[in-house]
Amino acid sequence: MSRGDRAHVSGSVLGLALLAGTVLAGFSLACPAQAYTVYVTNEKGNSVSVIDTETMAVTGTWKVGRRPRGVTTSRDGKELFVCASDDDRIDVLDTSTGKVVRSLRSGPDPEQFILGPQGNLLYVANEDDSQVTVIDIEKNKVMAEVPVGVEPEGMGLSPDGKILVNTSETTNMAHFIDTTTFAVIDNVLVDARPRFAEFTADGKYLWVSAEVGGTISVIDVAARRVIKKITFKIPSVNDEAIQPVGIRITKDGSKAFVALGPANRIAVIDAKSYAVEKYLPVGQRVWQLAFTPDQKLLFSTNGSSNDISVVDVAAEKVVKSIPVGLLPWGVTVSPN
Repeated sequence: MSRGDRAHVSGSVLGLALLAGTVLAGFSLACPAQAYTVYVTNEKGNSVSVIDTETMAVTGTWKVGRRPRGVTTSRDGKELFVCASDDDRIDVLDTSTGKVVRSLRSGPDPEQFILGPQGNLLYVANEDDSQVTVIDIEKNKVMAEVPVGVEPEGMGLSPDGKILVNTSETTNMAHFIDTTTFAVIDNVLVDARPRFAEFTADGKYLWVSAEVGGTISVIDVAARRVIKKITFKIPSVNDEAIQPVGIRITKDGSKAFVALGPANRIAVIDAKSYAVEKYLPVGQRVWQLAFTPDQKLLFSTNGSSNDISVVDVAAEKVVKSIPVGLLPWGVTVSPN
């Protein structure tokens, strides 16, 4: 939703305590083969929480600009990029010091972004300006401004880097952009308030979450049409509370994980048959998801309970909850 319409939900200390006390019981954490660093943007805390996967503890809290949301690292892991949405910029941090070393010209209200395959370009969704901004990171230069629908947010990039997809929350479309010409080449209508776009590893399909529509649209990329809509039904949870947002799909294309917002669940989906197999209880108001590079662990940001949940991907179980800052939103994982 637009900057003027947003209302933040306060964190629940009681909810966090209950989650930490119940989710952890009976599970042992399957540590990844190597150590990784998890970075979590705290939207109300104006900070980034840094987590070491060896200890599963917060090792640092770094100050950034106002209302941080989207987050990713450079290819070498030496820099962290953070959308400082209310400051209309992207902060660049040195990951060895945790300090902001420069800022990129992002355009108004950057929400989410995605790094180009060569690591030299950032594709940024500017929610208040109905456009996607393409930034040359090294030169801090705007290479293109691509008009899209109203309230752009979700950003997806095909594995070959040739097609960029932006979702516009109010226009309810997935916009297909040629990364050579920076021109919109197609638009696909999806359900209400699309928030996230994720390509399968083979590039054949695109999954788009619809927060208000309560669905996932699976788009055939070559045909540019919706071939399947995935719906959700959770016993004892009102349908209105089931609001799909973040999506992650395994590299082998077998499983998909979808954050369901105020339903406080992650859906586990057979990505071949599109059947919903189970729902994993997590913290309150789950937003975004990120795998470790080896895809053994999945992390979710839980905005209202001010924590992240750790999922053992093979076991399909939540194995830990880690308190972070105020209103965690974005998450990314980088090798140490």
